[in-house]
Amino acid sequence: MLFYFIVAIFTYLLYVFIKSTSSLHMLQQNWYDDDHRYLKWMIRNKYKVLLGPDCSFVIFISFLFMNEKFQLLLFAVFYIFCFIFFRKEKRKEQKKLSFVVTKRIKRLFVTLFILYLIPILCMYFGNGYLPYYLFVLGMLSYLNFFVVMVANIINIPVEKQVYHYYRRKAMCKLRDMNHLKVVGITGSYGKTSSKNILSDILNVKINAFATPKNLNTPYGLIQSVNQHLDKFNDIFIAEMGAFKKGEIKELCELVHPTYGILTKIGEAHLESFGSRENIQKGKFELIESLPSNGVGILNGDDEYQLSYELKNTCKIIWIGIDNKDVDVRASKIKLTKDGTSFVCHFKGDTKEYAFETKLLGKANIYNILSAIALAKELGIPIDQIALGVKKVNTIEHRLELKKYGDVTIIDDAYNSNPVGSKMALEVLDMMPGKKIIVTPGMIELGAEQYERNMQFGEYIADVCDEVILVGEEQTRPIVAGLKNKKYKEQHIHMIQDVKLAFPLIDELKKGQTFALLENDLPDIFNEK
Repeated sequence: MLFYFIVAIFTYLLYVFIKSTSSLHMLQQNWYDDDHRYLKWMIRNKYKVLLGPDCSFVIFISFLFMNEKFQLLLFAVFYIFCFIFFRKEKRKEQKKLSFVVTKRIKRLFVTLFILYLIPILCMYFGNGYLPYYLFVLGMLSYLNFFVVMVANIINIPVEKQVYHYYRRKAMCKLRDMNHLKVVGITGSYGKTSSKNILSDILNVKINAFATPKNLNTPYGLIQSVNQHLDKFNDIFIAEMGAFKKGEIKELCELVHPTYGILTKIGEAHLESFGSRENIQKGKFELIESLPSNGVGILNGDDEYQLSYELKNTCKIIWIGIDNKDVDVRASKIKLTKDGTSFVCHFKGDTKEYAFETKLLGKANIYNILSAIALAKELGIPIDQIALGVKKVNTIEHRLELKKYGDVTIIDDAYNSNPVGSKMALEVLDMMPGKKIIVTPGMIELGAEQYERNMQFGEYIADVCDEVILVGEEQTRPIVAGLKNKKYKEQHIHMIQDVKLAFPLIDELKKGQTFALLENDLPDIFNEK
């Protein structure tokens, strides 16, 4: 009897483990249910959550009429089948964001194991009632996504203590680095690009360290300070992300920036912020957290920045392209497939300064102007700044040029927003030859998501020869926008997996071909 029990529980736990890995991956991508993001994802994806291979666990009721050894044997066979089926299905799915087994995930695994172990121990030490215990275990594996949510709630007190420990450690480290100057960068979009550009330019003369990748949350900044920042760094560039009001202020209280760069303000994360006014106030928390001797860099072409009544006395440097009444302005912008050139004007200086960069797009000019303004404020000579601009590396998945056979890919897959997507289309439009776009559309735009994607479809119709849409449901508004412009249906191609786009591009190419990859939604938005 013990042998059958061990086999049954082993196969059960094997399946629960692989399913929990998938559930925890979704929890991780949804910021550990911050602002109920994981719960909202489960509601939106109820079929994925409730229609797994183990949904037929209700057949365990029939175990009431079988002997115990046979019950355990059938239980084991059932979960062997579930394991094989689930693993086969997961292999078919595309993985864009890898599951990272962090210390927090390990703690969640321990809590999950305890939650599943309790009924197993009750079953082992209980007398009789085996079918009922097996039914409870079946229900717990079926409701694994919910059990993961419960484990996450149980761990909240522990995670708070862990967070405060590492936060205090990071703050002590920053306090001991008296020489360190901190730059905060936030905005609705362009934060990571702006951070990388500033880092490349400052490092021509100053030892600057920028937060790696897109680590822009409290946990990300704490990790960056504790694990990467060292005593030789003169400047710490902190990217700051937010989903609601108060989060940027929290980050500022952690790192205490003296300098702040505000990129463009737009509708990104409108759903979680609730309104444009909240987005505007949330982003300006950076500038309003600067000390009186601090310096803020603002965009004079952004109506949301121009119209804001700043509650701070720090120095403000305005940058812009269209607005001539700014402190640092770019003009004579020339875009080619190899990069961009422009001249820069400084208020009070009649001389024009020439700059060249490998980067594409008007958005990157704004980011470069912000970096030029801050570098000049920090005392770096113009000729060295120009050298830094020329050396700025292309940024992964942000209008990055790549070769795919004889097709040139414009990779803008990191994230998409109404302003950035339009600028990406402007870059594609200036390219010679055939033009193709691959996109699943834009997300997290709240009530305006349908309208914004429909406008995106209208812009696409004016530029692209072929349109490849990823996900039939989420791209419906793009199709509506294309039809508004009388775009021919034979040039609209629908796929469910972005990996299928590349062989399709091969079929559609003709002569010199450019393909724009605009946005690549994380796994939580897969329609497959």
